[in-house]
Amino acid sequence: MKIFPRQTDFFEIFDRAIVNLTRATSLLVDLMENFENIEQKAKEIYEVEQEGDLLTHDIMRRLNKTFLTPIDREDIHALASRIDDVLDLVWGSVDRLMVFNIEEPTRAAIHLAKDLHTTTEVIQKALRELRAKDYAHVQEHCIEINRMENRIDRTFRDALGALFVDYSSDPLLIIKWKDIYQHLEDASDRCEDVANILESIVLKHA
Repeated sequence: MKIFPRQTDFFEIFDRAIVNLTRATSLLVDLMENFENIEQKAKEIYEVEQEGDLLTHDIMRRLNKTFLTPIDREDIHALASRIDDVLDLVWGSVDRLMVFNIEEPTRAAIHLAKDLHTTTEVIQKALRELRAKDYAHVQEHCIEINRMENRIDRTFRDALGALFVDYSSDPLLIIKWKDIYQHLEDASDRCEDVANILESIVLKHA
């Protein structure tokens, strides 16, 4: 009988989780750029979000059963939570597109989706470098994530201003798009949280 459970490869699960998230942002870009078959595309993103929930639960369950972890337990918990938050916010933006019966995306929404997808790709690289203990490259990727967050923040602010010009005769549409933009900007903020956690891990282990 084994006294201690077999060590869990948390990095392998994190890799699956971030690949899943990157798929969601890729599908989001496709939805925004090719605004057709909306219900089917939304369904695909919802299924990815559900898979993300399962992966998050798996990490938390294994964390409670694992004695030795490759990085601090609180960092594993925080990373899993923030990645899940990003995915929830991506799905939230899509859900609102459906609920609000949006007829076509704005240019700003397309730009936000593309930059968010780029950010998740950088997170994927950073996590793989962390697994390889290539801490210098992890920090470089974190700097890029922060740069993308600043870019998304500027796009968000400019987009809000444009709403009051482009849709001045339709206050309800302003409210709808503001909510969608906010979800995408919040998703970017959670990506920056991931970068901050990764930088903290690097400081502990470098």
